[in-house]
Amino acid sequence: MGQPGGRPLLITDCDEVLLHMVTPFGAWLDEAHAIDFAMERPDFTGALTRRADSSPVEEEHIGPLLDAFFTTEMHRQTLVPHAARALATIAELADIVVLTNLTDQFHAGRVAQLEAVGIRHRVQCNQGGKGQPVAGLVAEYRPSATVFVDDLPHHHASVARHAPEVWRLHMIAEPRLARHRAPAADAHARIDDWAEALPWIVSRFA
Repeated sequence: MGQPGGRPLLITDCDEVLLHMVTPFGAWLDEAHAIDFAMERPDFTGALTRRADSSPVEEEHIGPLLDAFFTTEMHRQTLVPHAARALATIAELADIVVLTNLTDQFHAGRVAQLEAVGIRHRVQCNQGGKGQPVAGLVAEYRPSATVFVDDLPHHHASVARHAPEVWRLHMIAEPRLARHRAPAADAHARIDDWAEALPWIVSRFA
C-alpha cells in the first residue's frame, strides 16, 4: 500500500481513450457480419443495423459481438494520437493504471496490445461502473491527487459517487463519435486530444 500523499495517480480507460475502438469495430461488423454501425446514435442500442433488412441488432446480441471482436480482432485497434507520449510524460511524475471494462479473459491480450504500442503500465479489468474500483485504487495507492479519464458519462457519474475527490476528465478520441456526444455532466472537463489534455492533467497533480 502506498503512503499518504504519495505520487499522483492517473486512472485511464483504454478504448477510445488510448486505443481507437469504434472504427475498427465498425469495419469488422461490416466485413464479417454485414452490419452497419451509425456512430451518430447515442449508444449501441439502435446504432447497429443488419444490412440485409435494416433491422436493428438486438441488445442481447451486442455483448457477444463485442466479445468476438476482442477475441480475434484486437490487432485492428490503433493508438490514439499523442496518447503514448502523454503517458510517458505523466509517468515521470505519477503512477498510471489502465482501468478497462473487459472481462479477465482479455487481460493478457490487452496488456500485450498496449505494450506493442509502447504503453507499459498496470492494466486492471472491470465490469460495470468504475466508481468502486477507482475508490479501491485510491485506497491502495493513497495518491496526493488522482485524475480519471474515460469516454463514457456513466463512469464519470459512478466515480463522482464513489470517489468524489478524484478529478474527472471526459475524453472521446474518435472525432466522428465525439461530435455527437455532449460533455459528461459529472466530469470536470471535456478534452478529446491528449496533447491538450496533458497540461490539464499535470496541473491537477500540482
